[in-house]
Amino acid sequence: MKVQDVIDRILLDSCGGKQLTDTCDQLVSGSPDMQVTGIVTSFMATVDVIKEAISLGANMIITHEPTYYTGADRLDWVGEDPVYLAKKKWIDDYGIAIWRYHDHMHMAQPDRIYAGLLKEIGWEKHQANEDSPWIYVIEQTTVGELAQFFKQKLSMDTLRIVGNPHMPCSRIGILVGGGSLGLGQEHMPMQLMREQNLDVMVCGEITEWTLCAYVNDAAMLGMNKAMLIVGHERSEEWGMKHMADWLQPLVSDIRVSFVDAKEPFRYL
Repeated sequence: MKVQDVIDRILLDSCGGKQLTDTCDQLVSGSPDMQVTGIVTSFMATVDVIKEAISLGANMIITHEPTYYTGADRLDWVGEDPVYLAKKKWIDDYGIAIWRYHDHMHMAQPDRIYAGLLKEIGWEKHQANEDSPWIYVIEQTTVGELAQFFKQKLSMDTLRIVGNPHMPCSRIGILVGGGSLGLGQEHMPMQLMREQNLDVMVCGEITEWTLCAYVNDAAMLGMNKAMLIVGHERSEEWGMKHMADWLQPLVSDIRVSFVDAKEPFRYL
C-alpha cells in the first residue's frame, strides 16, 4: 500500500472522501507513491517521535500538528536554520513520509480528536448536547477533585487551575488545543461559559488576558467559575492514540503504532 492509498482511506473513513482545498493537511515529507512499511500516529512529529518510528520500522508518520514550527509548515523562513536542517536530515536519511491530519480530523463527525479524549477519560455518556463536543454534565465534584481526575487520566504531574479548588462543579466545558483561544473569536470561550452556565472550562492553549482573566475576575467576585489548563498537547494527544485503533483495519496488515509526543514542558 502506498502513502496516498493510506491518506485516501483515512479521508474516506472520516470525511466521506471530502477534501478541503484550503487546508494545512499536507504531505510534509516523502512521496505519495512511497510503499508504506509501517505507520506511527502522534500529536506531533518531534525528533523523538521520528526516532521511535524508525525503531519500529515505520516509514509513515501521521501527525496532528506541524512538523516545522508554523501552522502551515511554511519553509520560506528557515534558510540554513540548524534545527530545521538537523531534523530534516533525520527524516530524509530514513525516508520518512509525514502527513498532517488536522483539519479533516476535526471536520469528521464526530470530531475524532474529541472522540479520542472522551474515550481516554470515559466521558462518552456525559455529553450534554449531541451537536456540541464542548459541554458535559458530570456528578458534582470539586475543582480540586476534577483537577486530580484529569491529572490521573491524562498522565500529568502538574496541572494549572484558575479559581477556587474547593468550588463545587458539575457543568464542564472542554475546548481542546487552540479551541480555547476562541477559534478566531476571542470572546467565544467567555460567551460559551455564560450561555451554557458552565462551572469549569478545561482548556488547551490559553491567552492570559481573555478566558483566564474572565474566570479569575469571576472567582474574585464570588461567582462559581474556574478553569483547568491541561495544555495543547495533553488535550489532543488522545485523538491520535485512539486513531491507531480505528486506522489499523483500514490498512490491513501494515502495522499501526501510537507514539506519545509527550508534554514539551518540564516542571522544576
